[in-house]
Amino acid sequence: MGTTQLETVPEPKYWHLRTVLSEALDSEFTVGEILPNERDLAARFGVARATLRQALEQLELEGRLQRRRGVGTTVAPPRMGVSVGTAQHAWPGGPLDAWQTLDCALGTPPATVAETLVTGRDEPVHTVRRSRVSHGQPVAAELLYVPAESVPDLSGIDAPSGAARARAVLRELQHLELERQENTVELGSARADDARELDRLPGAPVLVVTTRFIARGRTAALSVATYRADTCRLTFGDSGGVQIHHGPERQAS
Repeated sequence: MGTTQLETVPEPKYWHLRTVLSEALDSEFTVGEILPNERDLAARFGVARATLRQALEQLELEGRLQRRRGVGTTVAPPRMGVSVGTAQHAWPGGPLDAWQTLDCALGTPPATVAETLVTGRDEPVHTVRRSRVSHGQPVAAELLYVPAESVPDLSGIDAPSGAARARAVLRELQHLELERQENTVELGSARADDARELDRLPGAPVLVVTTRFIARGRTAALSVATYRADTCRLTFGDSGGVQIHHGPERQAS
C-alpha cells in the first residue's frame, strides 16, 4: 500500500501571532500587568485588529490572559488545579464542603434539568445557588437542583427562599443514602448571570462540571457548577468531588 502525501496547511496569522504574544508575555510582562490597548498592540506587531483579537481570545482560552471589566486585558496568574474524581461520597453542604450558600427558590426548572431529574415539567424543584471563592477570588458558581420529593420534610421551614431555605434543603439531603455520583465536564461560554458572579465578561470561556447525585435508584439532586477556565485547570483522579488547590508558583508562563 502506498503512502498518502498530506498537503501542507499554512499556519493561520492569528496562531503565529499567538505564539509571538506568548513569548512576549514570558519575557516582557508579569502576572497582573495590564497589556497595551488593541490599537497599540496591532501596530506593534503589524497585524489587523481582527487578527489580534483572535490571538488574544486564544490566549485567554489557554489561561494566559484575563479580560476584566473596567481594567482591560491582564496577564493571568497561574491556574488553580480542580480535581474531579469519583471516590468522594458526600452530599453537597457536608462538613468538608467549601461552597458558600447564597440563595434558594422553589419553581419549575429548565426543561433539560427536568429531563435529567426525571420529574414532570410542572413539578417543583428547589434551585440552590452557591459560589466558590479561593484566595479572595471568585472561581465558580453553582446551581444545585433538588426535586421537592428528595427533601419532603421542609414544611416546618418558614423561609420561602433565601440562604436559610437553601441551608435547610442541604440539611435534608444528608438524610438520604447516597449511592453514587456521576460527573461530566464540558467547555462552555459564560452566560450573563455567571459572568457577573465570576467577575468575567459574557462569553468568556468556562468549565462546566455537571454532577448527578444518585439515591434510591434515581437522580436525587443535580449540580451544574461553572468554573473560570482562565484560572482553573482540571485534574482527574480518585480524590473525589471538585476540589480547588494552588499549584507551584510560577511566572506568567
